[in-house]
Amino acid sequence: MIGAIIAKKSIAASFEAMNRQDLDKFMSAWRDDGVFIYPGEIPESGTFEGKVAVEGWFRNFFDKYQKIQFDVQDICVKNIFDLTGTNVVAVHWNISLTNLDGREGQNSGVTVINIEGGKVFLVKDYIFDLGENFKLNWGAT
Repeated sequence: MIGAIIAKKSIAASFEAMNRQDLDKFMSAWRDDGVFIYPGEIPESGTFEGKVAVEGWFRNFFDKYQKIQFDVQDICVKNIFDLTGTNVVAVHWNISLTNLDGREGQNSGVTVINIEGGKVFLVKDYIFDLGENFKLNWGAT
């Protein structure tokens, strides 16, 4: 149970760092060989390998939005007894954001986070609405 509590607190802190657009705090949880996979058919979609590439993606994300607000609904931990910092965590979230043009958008999704030795090494986002709303939020249409 202690491992689950630690994982949940760490993940919640990472989402709060994104809400504050605190890139340094957010990236401090990542391994150097971390991988981020973002869905959709927009220029920002794809697989980003290595901490530098992941950091670049999130810098672009923060630069595109004047307001980002994740509202974490649920955090589920695979191994509640983990004490080594190696686990899988699923986070169900809603997001409200405002892009630089003032367009407000909302979406929801699930992020699956693989942690090894206390550091994030693989994150994959599953987003509910990848249609027109998603593209408009990113300014991709």
